[in-house]
Amino acid sequence: MNKPHVIVYTDGACSGNPGPGGWGALLQWNGREKTISGGEPATTNNRMELRAVIEALRTLKRPCRVSIHSDSALIINAFTQGWVDNWLRRGWKKADKKPVENRDLWEQLLQAMQPHDVEWVKVKGHSDDERNNRVDRLAVEACKKQGS
Repeated sequence: MNKPHVIVYTDGACSGNPGPGGWGALLQWNGREKTISGGEPATTNNRMELRAVIEALRTLKRPCRVSIHSDSALIINAFTQGWVDNWLRRGWKKADKKPVENRDLWEQLLQAMQPHDVEWVKVKGHSDDERNNRVDRLAVEACKKQGS
């Protein structure tokens, strides 16, 4: 089966860390696009970064080839540098033997990835990448809604 290719940009934001947070995602495929966003009243930036990717993948209605663009070094490195594989092998422990933070969301992310072929692309945050700037604005707007 020839899977459709979806380009996804994600970002998370938090006012205080922890504090009110928001996330945003832009999905583009076949000349169309969709934006999604949400937030939580008490969270962290890393949780919002993870939530953005999870919700973007959950939005897809069938298996796809997905290029996920993120300015989160944590998320990108977790997959491109094999951190997740190491965490799984060590029972969700980091190299320093401490538990992996946000394990619940990492597990949700792995589940959401299952039907898809995912490619991870690091983008520079707060630069001239308009799509990354759009999801940043979505995340900040969602964050502000949580703080009001």
